[in-house]
Amino acid sequence: MTNTKSILVVEDEQAITKALETELIAAGYPVTTVFNGQEAIDRLRKENFDLVLLDILLPQKDGWAVLEEINKVAKNKRVKVLITSNLSQEEDIRKAKQLGAADFMVKSDVTLSHVIARAQELLKD
Repeated sequence: MTNTKSILVVEDEQAITKALETELIAAGYPVTTVFNGQEAIDRLRKENFDLVLLDILLPQKDGWAVLEEINKVAKNKRVKVLITSNLSQEEDIRKAKQLGAADFMVKSDVTLSHVIARAQELLKD
């Protein structure tokens, strides 16, 4: 089953990236992966995505810069952002929501299947 909703995975840990990509493709989603914040910003300026799975601690530009850029890029206004990070401070979660993230999942607290399930929920809206 192929889905028309596309996903951008922004994650610098290759094992996590591969696991997310494999599961999302198996669920029928077109997936693009990038490994740093600048690559994410470049892709977001050129392409439309329905969901961005975004880590915060990234090389070149961090997830905060990517989130701020999503807010500026008109063609991506409807994109939903699911933060997947090991940052777990309340202030980080609050900041993510203030910048427009749909949800914030602490990687060490959730399984891959939880992330995939939440991504699918966000794509249903």
